[in-house]
Amino acid sequence: MPVARAFRWSISATSLAASAALALGGCMQTAGPVAMVQPRPDLDSMAYGQPYSAPQPVVVADGGGAIGALRNSFASAPAPMPVGYAAPMAAPVRYDASYHLDAGDKLRVVVYGQEGLTNSYAIDAGGSITMPLIGAVPARGRTTAGLAGEIAARLRNGYIREPSVAVEIDTYRPFFILGEVSAPGQYPYVPNMTVESAVAIAGGFSPRAKRDVVTVTHTEAGGAMRAVVPLGTPLAPGDTVFVGERWF
Repeated sequence: MPVARAFRWSISATSLAASAALALGGCMQTAGPVAMVQPRPDLDSMAYGQPYSAPQPVVVADGGGAIGALRNSFASAPAPMPVGYAAPMAAPVRYDASYHLDAGDKLRVVVYGQEGLTNSYAIDAGGSITMPLIGAVPARGRTTAGLAGEIAARLRNGYIREPSVAVEIDTYRPFFILGEVSAPGQYPYVPNMTVESAVAIAGGFSPRAKRDVVTVTHTEAGGAMRAVVPLGTPLAPGDTVFVGERWF
């Protein structure tokens, strides 16, 4: 009897050990589904404009293991933008491309490789600029590109073999505002300004001003043109704004 009881106890212990080993082996070999979420972008990505989308779960099939889940997560995460990256900016619009020059405009003339000729020049009352070597060059009614071509042609005539010239507007000629405003007079022109902004620059309407429409006089090479316009009308350099008086 003692021998049989010992034999049965040995068999039971062996069975328990085998069952535990099989259970552990199954746990180690079979991995349940693993769900990983994409990490939220870091501060660098947020600072440089990296768009953030809601995290999507990445589900790995049975047998992939935690290492496969991590590899899948990193592969699906968006690459961070490089430090110092800046999105390309749109090219600025050149306001003076078709602008016709006149007296009072101040220009910056650059003759590449010729420091003695590169300078700022004001268009005088006669409509010309005066440069070394070539003297007076008519500018009234020309565009900046047309004036650059004229300067280059004159320099090429006995002074510089292949001159490269660029002209840009340094300061536009002023505009004038008269009549029923707080401070009538002459003021520097600001690109894209309107009649309303011109009135504001002159201190606003006087108490007796007619506030709905004004008279604008525009002068070009072909002559002067006068019109009664609303306050939102754009102004050009050299225009004269007249604010009338109301009758009641």
